[in-house]
Amino acid sequence: MTEVKRHVEIAGYGVCLPKQTVQFKNQTRYRVVEGEETQLDLAEVAIQRALENANLKIDDIDCLVSASAVGVQPIPCTAALIHERVAKGLAIPAMDINTTCTSFISALSTMSYLIEAGEYHRVLIVSSEVGSLGLNPKQKESFELFSDGAAAFIFQASSQDKGVIASLQHTWSEGAHDTEIRGGLTSYHPKKYSEKTKTDFMFDMKGKKILLLSAHKLPDMFQEFQEKTHLDLADVDYIIPHQASRALSLVMDKLGIVEDQYLNIVTDYGNMVSVSVPFGLAYSLDHGLVKEGDVVYLLGTAAGMTVNMLALKL
Repeated sequence: MTEVKRHVEIAGYGVCLPKQTVQFKNQTRYRVVEGEETQLDLAEVAIQRALENANLKIDDIDCLVSASAVGVQPIPCTAALIHERVAKGLAIPAMDINTTCTSFISALSTMSYLIEAGEYHRVLIVSSEVGSLGLNPKQKESFELFSDGAAAFIFQASSQDKGVIASLQHTWSEGAHDTEIRGGLTSYHPKKYSEKTKTDFMFDMKGKKILLLSAHKLPDMFQEFQEKTHLDLADVDYIIPHQASRALSLVMDKLGIVEDQYLNIVTDYGNMVSVSVPFGLAYSLDHGLVKEGDVVYLLGTAAGMTVNMLALKL
């Protein structure tokens, strides 16, 4: 029997999608309307829904983590700004954990160690994105791919056989410039912004290059991950991958994962950046695709190029 190494369980979860949807042929995308909804608005609603789902109050939380690719502003951390919305007046520690699209997996892996060690009993992890605001309309592939949203999960220490079985993260920086936003911070200062340079302040993705790198690196890493978990694919109840692109099925096929074993909601929701994995987990719970006692894999590729894999017993 596979051993759970870090004993945590889901106390509650909540999601929030923008009111507006846009269509690209058969593809549905959720996108905020500027001036009406913000990244902090989405995060706040998702958190409140998670607290209600868990029958908890914010002062029951020992640590608040923002696991998002793009922050609200350079300083302070996004978690502090979310704290201002939901926990102002309280001393709950707040921090950002950012590996772009796989931030939620990185955050869960990291915080599960701290919960297991007794540093925290109950941690709230929230991912929120309004990536649509940074898209370049001239890059059709990315412009038609991304959605906005937020998802929050509360994890707490568990006395049961639940939690993280194993996790693995690798980074191949030869892909560092295949998915990036160059402008806005110290590398390409905002004072350089102009009509001529504005695309440097927008999201830039070389889709084919990152797909090829992923296809080359993922199979060996997935084999390494399975050896670390001591699980065969037959032992895994469901796989929730980052909804990276419409090529998701090609990547899963290369890993030997059959269609009915993983979540694919790219058509209906698109790529929500860091929100994709926690939203996918919430979606799977809500739709009965996974249940208590199941073993699930959370998988994702991210800018960097970083890849995260985590096995979780619900």
